[in-house]
Amino acid sequence: MADTLIHSHALVEAPDNIGDGSRVWAFCHILPGATIGRDCNICDHVFIENDVVVGDRVTVKCGVQLWDGLRVESDVFIGPNATFTNDPFPRSKVYPTEFPQTQLRQGASIGANATILPGLTIGQHAMVAAGAVVTRDVPAYALVAGNPARIVRYLNQATTQEQDHVD
Repeated sequence: MADTLIHSHALVEAPDNIGDGSRVWAFCHILPGATIGRDCNICDHVFIENDVVVGDRVTVKCGVQLWDGLRVESDVFIGPNATFTNDPFPRSKVYPTEFPQTQLRQGASIGANATILPGLTIGQHAMVAAGAVVTRDVPAYALVAGNPARIVRYLNQATTQEQDHVD
């Protein structure tokens, strides 16, 4: 846990599951089964459930909840108050035996207040616009917007790759 910062007002139930160089800010709650990679920034008021895997260099802005079944690859940006769902047929006190897996691929960006339905894949370097409601998979390099989210255009792969982290 060298160089890892966990704010005194954060509740991290398994600090050894937080990668080196990551920062967890105030009023976060990270359950013990979650895994957070290196150099991540987990902002205020974030909740992360047990069956969640977050890659390296991921930013999770304020007010986000990451529910069981979410897989976040490296270099992903999740904007403020983005909403992820993990139960396609929610009912009070009725839980699925297994939650569908939602995947955010390498370099994807999720805009503020976007909603992602369960079991979907957001492709590599794809971008979900603020407020979009994503009801189906988003292809790599696609920019989607609206409700339901539709492809607006494709992003320039060369420009997007220039922004990738280089070790």
